[in-house]
Amino acid sequence: MIRKLSIAVLAALFYAYPAGQDAALHPGSGAIPAAEFARMTVDWSEDGGYFRSDNFISNETSFLHIVPLMKELGVTGGAYIGVGPEQNFTYIAKIRPAIAFIIDIRRQAVIQHLALKALFHMSESRDLFLAALLSRPLEGDGAPKPETGLEETLAFLAKTAPDPASFRSTLQRVRKRIEHDFRIPLNDDDRDALEHVMAAFRDAGLGISYRSFRSGSSWGWGRSFPTLADLLLETDLEGSRGHFLASAEDYAFVRRLQLENRIVPVVGDFAGSRAFAAVAEHLRREGYTVSAFYTSNVEQYLFRNGVFPDFVENVRKLPLSDSSLFIRAYANSRILHPARVPGHRITTLLGNIRTFLENYDKGLCGDYWSLVTTDYISAP
Repeated sequence: MIRKLSIAVLAALFYAYPAGQDAALHPGSGAIPAAEFARMTVDWSEDGGYFRSDNFISNETSFLHIVPLMKELGVTGGAYIGVGPEQNFTYIAKIRPAIAFIIDIRRQAVIQHLALKALFHMSESRDLFLAALLSRPLEGDGAPKPETGLEETLAFLAKTAPDPASFRSTLQRVRKRIEHDFRIPLNDDDRDALEHVMAAFRDAGLGISYRSFRSGSSWGWGRSFPTLADLLLETDLEGSRGHFLASAEDYAFVRRLQLENRIVPVVGDFAGSRAFAAVAEHLRREGYTVSAFYTSNVEQYLFRNGVFPDFVENVRKLPLSDSSLFIRAYANSRILHPARVPGHRITTLLGNIRTFLENYDKGLCGDYWSLVTTDYISAP
């Protein structure tokens, strides 16, 4: 059974949070103490696993296509769960959750999120954040002023060489933030991973992209994948930019959650026994319900590895409402998705989580193709 739900049907099925609900309205809002943040990140994490690429940034140019749909459906507040790199911050900026958890099987991904958290703490504006991330100080002739237009900032950074002294200083400050302020102990491998991530952004600048294994022991930037500059300027299907760094207001919201230690990265397998269960238990205990769960295309690998049933049982543990949504990314390769938008390698889809669980129990989601084509919600 392949169905695409209409907005009219969704309106009857979904409970919408009150428009404009903000994290501050949740009774549990407020800063999480650094010791508690460290406990969640360290104690809940599982052993790191393998993935075949360096996901420094997203490779999904369609990530904004479902943002107007989420707004129309009233998806806001509550708790957000996601996987992967900076794309999560854009969804967090649009959904305005009270708390967010990034669960990734790669320990390097969690080290990267801790580095980004440090940069948020250090950078009052998105311009300073981007400059620090790329080791390109906003100094010298033609340097943009604070919070000038995005194009002006990108043009300056594109023609500016990385500064070795800035890199060393920023790396040292980031490491100190993680170990002393966030109270996250780093071993030698973690420190190497931290420098590896920071050096990748320094070396590639705005041209950094999803990096995949090519041959032998060499890695390379995928030519078919979008660069950071591409993603910053990406628009939804209505022509509106939506990356969290394209809006001072969005950046400020994400930064506030970071300052309050309310974006928590955890090393975990979606089909694992510890990380997911700990997050679910915390959300239930604190009275949160999941507003959105960004899975990217991880479910494809869960099917491939024969552990998808374990993932389903982890999803059942989550506190859900009738409006809780999956955000999925389908890679169009051999088989094109019915909702594919020409010019975009990835198709971004929404799916109601409770409907998914019902369909799974009915045997309607026995493989990945069935999963992404049964009761999906996509942009017109």
